[in-house]
Amino acid sequence: MLTLFTIPKPFHGHIGVIQRSAIRSWTLLPDVRIVLLGDDAGTGETARELSIEHRPAVARNEYGTPRLDDLFEQARQCSGTSHLCYVNADIILMSDFVEAARRIMREKKRFLMVGQRTDLDVRDAIEFAPGWEDRLRAEAATQGSLHRPTGIDYFVYHRDCWGRIPPFAIGRFSWDNWLIHRARQMRVPVIDATACVIAIHQNHDYSHARGGAKGARGGPEARENFRLAGGRRLSLTIWDSTHVLTAAGLEPRRFEAALGGGIWSYRRAVGA
Repeated sequence: MLTLFTIPKPFHGHIGVIQRSAIRSWTLLPDVRIVLLGDDAGTGETARELSIEHRPAVARNEYGTPRLDDLFEQARQCSGTSHLCYVNADIILMSDFVEAARRIMREKKRFLMVGQRTDLDVRDAIEFAPGWEDRLRAEAATQGSLHRPTGIDYFVYHRDCWGRIPPFAIGRFSWDNWLIHRARQMRVPVIDATACVIAIHQNHDYSHARGGAKGARGGPEARENFRLAGGRRLSLTIWDSTHVLTAAGLEPRRFEAALGGGIWSYRRAVGA
């Protein structure tokens, strides 16, 4: 049903622990194919350990950071499915994720499914024993926090959704917001699945990024991403979706209820 792909960070220390837990959670999902991209330390070993596909060669920018356009193109070329999903390698997905994608696919062919994540401190490897989803949901409900709609960690989409993607640096700000803009520009429905999907983001530091968290947000690569994305006026968030997925089904987004009103500035900018 779905090709799920990512490019992990080096599997060192705490990052290595949480990435292995995240990727293991994906292997428990039904009807998904998983592809790991990149050749950072531990990626090939993890792919072999979990018997999933590995494509080590990726295009990189002048700083050595993988480029988003190459990741998405490689996934499209190797995919045998009509729909794909990019997901950050620290995100735990559960059965509600696949069910949400199935529900949308029954109604629409071309769409982009996104959603807010739940941030949770996870120090140790997760034990995937019977009942693990219920236990993790309970922990997220009592100890987790819903992340702002500006950060987007998974994208389920039709393989022909994007057209040309700029050479964004992965792991730096702005590229995720551009993808929502691009889908809106292509008249693709953008569906907010927050109400139906609990995606667990395992909190971590930014030691992997040049300049740490400050570099990821405001370093030269982040500034270039911001330029490629078209600046602030086209930097859309999950609240700029066209629909929401609820227990009752797909419903149009009530734009006036979305705090910040970003969609209105977007509509003025592109004439949507």
